[in-house]
Amino acid sequence: MEPLTDPFGRLHDYIRISVTDRCNLRCIYCMPAEGMQFQPQDEIMSYEEIAAVVRALAPLGLRKVRLTGGEPLVRKDLEKLVAMLAGIPGIEDLSLTTNGLLLPAKAAALKEAGLSRVNISLDSLKQDRFERITRGGKVAMVLKGIEAAQAAGLSPIKLNVVLMKGINDDEIQDFIALTLDSPLNVRFIEYMPIGSASDAWRQTYLPLERVVAACTEAGWETTEDEGPSGNGPSQNRRVIGAKGTFGLIHPVSEHFCDNCNRLRLTADGHIKACLYWEDEYNVRPLTSDPAAVQALFRKALGNKPHNHEMALALERKQQSHTPTKRRMSQIGG
Repeated sequence: MEPLTDPFGRLHDYIRISVTDRCNLRCIYCMPAEGMQFQPQDEIMSYEEIAAVVRALAPLGLRKVRLTGGEPLVRKDLEKLVAMLAGIPGIEDLSLTTNGLLLPAKAAALKEAGLSRVNISLDSLKQDRFERITRGGKVAMVLKGIEAAQAAGLSPIKLNVVLMKGINDDEIQDFIALTLDSPLNVRFIEYMPIGSASDAWRQTYLPLERVVAACTEAGWETTEDEGPSGNGPSQNRRVIGAKGTFGLIHPVSEHFCDNCNRLRLTADGHIKACLYWEDEYNVRPLTSDPAAVQALFRKALGNKPHNHEMALALERKQQSHTPTKRRMSQIGG
């Protein structure tokens, strides 16, 4: 079968699947403090429907699957879905993005079911600040989640840090210091205008050149590094002599659209070929028909724009398409 390619020749072998739009935190860049309208449970894809989609795409070259949310671990018995996906021929890499709060209870079962690795969101190491960013979270619980993932053998472990000016940019050195004596992989991510391109976002956005400057200020010599498996668009570096690495992900200032290999499936069953634009295709009614699933994914890819133009949003310039109104928690990141 012909592989999943778009009009620009980009091969798509990776899908990010949201299993829920619910979360046990309310991070400031992901969802509003209140007024969030969650999908009714009967509108959320079942594990069987999700597995059917992946099973239909595997013969077209799908090789990597990442489970996201919301917070995926608030969905009951997620390890059952992991086992279903791990058993599909052709799927080589199965990962999870989580806030880590529930990993102490779940890490071992997820590993046993076939999960390869985890990305854990951690935007501050200071409890008062972490509580403000997440609207109530406990950083100590995330640190216990990291320990549980290590103990379960999930590897590599990546820590996702959304860098925000005036909020957590003074912790860059603290985060990189985590990599000196531990094989952790810290990834600094530019704040994206998903669901909002307000002045608040523009004032908080920070390009990642600041990370390199922080290393110089600390007296650390760094070198380019291949990084861990599944590093995607991250530009990876290592402090010389460190056990771990850190990476820079520039979706706004240096978009990596030319090499995009990602598809997304929302919790309510909509294909998004691009995170930023509003274009969506509802695959849920078709999950019993593999050929129809394949055809709809090809249609979605056929309409995928060349890039997302987030930099134009930063500059308040006209964009060629309409940005999504969905929040990050509703898309799956």
